Amino acid sequence: MSPLRIVLHVLAAFCILIGVIWIGQGSGQFPYPASSFMIDQTPWIVYGLGLALTGLIGLVLLRQR
Repeated sequence: MSPLRIVLHVLAAFCILIGVIWIGQGSGQFPYPASSFMIDQTPWIVYGLGLALTGLIGLVLLRQR
C-alpha cells in the first residue's frame, strides 16, 4: 500500500471520528467540554453527519481498488 493511500485512509477515519463527535455534541449526548458552543445546537448534527458520511464514502472508494 502506498504512503498516500495510508494517509487517505487515516484522513477518512479521522473525518468519521470527528463527525461522530460533532453529532454527539450537537445532540447534547457528548457535552464535553462543558463550555463548548456546539452543545445542543442542531446545525452541528447536520455538519457532523455530512463529515462522517464524507469519510465513509472516502473509505469505500479507497477500498474498491
